[in-house]
Amino acid sequence: MADRFYATGKRKKAVARVWITPGTGKVQVNKMTAEDYFGGTFQTHKFVKPFEVTETTEQYDVLATLTGGGKSAQVDALTHGISRALLEANAELRIPLKRSGLLTRDPRNKERKKYGQKGARAKFQFSKR
Repeated sequence: MADRFYATGKRKKAVARVWITPGTGKVQVNKMTAEDYFGGTFQTHKFVKPFEVTETTEQYDVLATLTGGGKSAQVDALTHGISRALLEANAELRIPLKRSGLLTRDPRNKERKKYGQKGARAKFQFSKR
């Protein structure tokens, strides 16, 4: 199937497996509409950005499977996945996607907890007496 393009997007612990097919612009996430899954207007403008940057709005249908992380990280992972899938569909879209920073994976992650401390940086309360 040459009409179906796949890519993986990541952010923190969230992973988005994204398939795009030529269509009318429907976005389906975990067998739900994006609005139902993310709860209305919750950052829906983020995963539409790759289409706006490449001027391919309502040209592709998106089918995505999201796992891990929270909703905010999942939105960013979906955006990353859509951008990479668009790149698979058309290699000429690399320049506008790269310039808008949509192909760069956000490397930030949770810092590990250290021994002898309450958290990554938080210490146990000190008592002099």
